[in-house]
Amino acid sequence: MASAPRLKIDGGIPTQPGQVIEAATALEHNGYDGGWTAEHSHDPFLPLLLAAEHTSRLELGTNIAVAFARSPMIVANIGWDLQTYSQGRFNLGLGTQIRPHIEKRFSMPWSHPAPRMREFVAALQAIWSAWRDGTRLRFEGDFYTHKIMTPMFTPEPQPYGVPKVFLAAVGTAMSELCGEVADGHLGHPMVSLRYLTEVTMPALLRGVARSGRDRGDFEVLAEVMVATGENDAELAAAIVAARKQIAFYGSTPAYRKVLDLHGWGDLQTELRRLSLAGEWDTMGSLIDDEILSAFAVVGPVDDIASGLRARCAGVVDRVQPIFFAASRDCVNAALKAFRR
Repeated sequence: MASAPRLKIDGGIPTQPGQVIEAATALEHNGYDGGWTAEHSHDPFLPLLLAAEHTSRLELGTNIAVAFARSPMIVANIGWDLQTYSQGRFNLGLGTQIRPHIEKRFSMPWSHPAPRMREFVAALQAIWSAWRDGTRLRFEGDFYTHKIMTPMFTPEPQPYGVPKVFLAAVGTAMSELCGEVADGHLGHPMVSLRYLTEVTMPALLRGVARSGRDRGDFEVLAEVMVATGENDAELAAAIVAARKQIAFYGSTPAYRKVLDLHGWGDLQTELRRLSLAGEWDTMGSLIDDEILSAFAVVGPVDDIASGLRARCAGVVDRVQPIFFAASRDCVNAALKAFRR
């Protein structure tokens, strides 16, 4: 009988340019399968050029880049170049962000996020098709239009194919869309195993089926919070940090649906109230052990690899652990079972 596919292990790549090379090479040396950047205070794409130059095997991706802060043409061009330079190792991970950030931070239009994201991905594929296959670019949608592509603006051919597109999704509508139009799903840390299996995966599979593909054609990544330490004091500090992070996520209305599934919806209201008052420490104290264990793998270093497998194996294809207050040596020790 064929064995189940191996659970891939991914790590984060910092976006500060001076830290990228050391972090990316360490991930590859320690047997990680992939390294991902996130769009916070620095550009998420630029670091991956450095990472590609200094690694040879590691998959590289954005988790996430904000789609609606850019046009499909800009993203298509960046994705093509990173795919070429990395020799086929680039995964394009996109997310919507939320309306206030799109309109007030990026000064870009916001409307109908799921239909807009569907069209964004379709526009990417149309542009890449024009470059790869020489098809005429005639993309006209409700949100994006791309109808000019001359030889001067067409990048050189490359043999690696187009990047895989991953979409971040929590709600059912975006998850179904992800399963239908993307190559993979990027999960959020504020998703419990129960929510993943009862809500996210069924929605993804409905989308995959609608696209005419099989589950094996689609990759699912879970981000999982981890609280561990090499001694009791480090573990205790990590647990406090994890409680605060869960409380921060829980204060956001977008994740109330996750708490509702567990019967913890009223907690979101209280966390929201406390966040507006700046009561961050108090918020963390409301995350009891049951809630903590629903969203994080907690325990001594030697228990973390098995805990991650128990949470993810057979459900998702790859996991990106998020450690709190842990040294690099601690992280490496906790994940040694995943090394090649």
